[in-house]
Amino acid sequence: MTDVGMDNFDLVKYLVGQVMLTEEDRFEALKEYYPDAKKEDWKLIQAGQRVQIIKKDADKGGVLKLGTEIVTDQQKTVAALLGASPGASTAAPIALSVMQKLFPEEFKSAEWQAKIHKMIPGYGQKLNDNVPMLQQVWNDTAATLQLTTTAGYQHGWQSSRGASSTA
Repeated sequence: MTDVGMDNFDLVKYLVGQVMLTEEDRFEALKEYYPDAKKEDWKLIQAGQRVQIIKKDADKGGVLKLGTEIVTDQQKTVAALLGASPGASTAAPIALSVMQKLFPEEFKSAEWQAKIHKMIPGYGQKLNDNVPMLQQVWNDTAATLQLTTTAGYQHGWQSSRGASSTA
């Protein structure tokens, strides 16, 4: 398993370098993105940690896996999430993936699909190519979050083909 470090030396070097940064180094990195930053306006706080998985591999002994992996037992009675803790953007897809792995037949059923589509109207659709559905999802989200003004409302949507649609 220690070969993983050698196989991913650039990543190891980067991560060690990040840990070794001084407060001044971090502030200088911030200024690359926000040149007008003033040190007195910023406070360093502890954030989440990156997590990598070392997975057994027949040829290499172990390989580095980034991200999140769902593991289930053979009987499909329990599932575990390995790796990075999911944020809001990945929590719903991961939950759907767990349901699909643990309940494959039920997940395919018309009853479950209807419930999933009721909760997630855009499920299974590529919103990039479906401007009306994207607008509906945006509007529903804005209403749920009690947002009053959004870019989607003000500027319309731009599809990948260049046609726009306004709310």
